[in-house]
Amino acid sequence: MSPVLEGLAGAFDSVVWETSHGQDVATVPASDWLEFARAAKTAGFDVCVDVTAVDWLRQRPERFEVVANLLSMGQRARLRMITTVSHQDPTIASLTPLWPGASFAEREVYDMFGIRFDGHPDLTRILMPDDWEGHPLRKDFGLGSVPVQFKASHQVS
Repeated sequence: MSPVLEGLAGAFDSVVWETSHGQDVATVPASDWLEFARAAKTAGFDVCVDVTAVDWLRQRPERFEVVANLLSMGQRARLRMITTVSHQDPTIASLTPLWPGASFAEREVYDMFGIRFDGHPDLTRILMPDDWEGHPLRKDFGLGSVPVQFKASHQVS
């Protein structure tokens, strides 16, 4: 474990630590998400590189994971924070108050997965039209189809 993370590990007993592909990973309970993120920023993780989500439909008890990738330039360390949110209430605290650049990534997660971020200053769609129904990266989102007519082909039925 990176020396910068040792203080975090001691301060949060509820966090599960592991290493994945050479990167430190902290699985954080949703109730500690914002407090842990604040402590990580204080410890030197000054950049939130990305916020994304995973839909584990029918594969895990909690359907969604929210993943934040943090970077400490001074310590030359990376940290992946992971938490789960339920399908019934897909809501988690926003990281935007700590890292303003997380705003656009959180809006993308909201748009594509329907996960809401409490405390986000402008949680609106960013990729899909405002009147779009549903969230395209959810595994239960219908694929749909658009008939394509090629010039040299017969009528598509």
